[in-house]
Amino acid sequence: MTKITIRKAAGNWVVRSGGAVLGETSNALELSEGELKPVIYFPRADIAMAFLDRSDKTSQCPHKGDATYYSIVNKSSVTENAAWSYETPLETVAEIKDYLAFAQQESIKVEQV
Repeated sequence: MTKITIRKAAGNWVVRSGGAVLGETSNALELSEGELKPVIYFPRADIAMAFLDRSDKTSQCPHKGDATYYSIVNKSSVTENAAWSYETPLETVAEIKDYLAFAQQESIKVEQV
């Protein structure tokens, strides 16, 4: 079974899309899963949810549960399925409920500040 570790991410984290700050938090979580690069999860309360539209995409992870996806919508562009959330995560990763993670792509920057 893939080992998943969740810990509080040190310091302050920011997520930007197209230059706009979507969120900043000192309460981020870092999820490490097997050999994959760690993923930073932002508390939903610290994200400007007005910029996110729930998409039709979903996926299923045997270790975390069912993921719901969100697209980032701003005046100049739409970034499809740019963020995901486990609305009802499996008990082993219950800490990520009400958190969002963002895809690392050219138009999205997740960084420690």
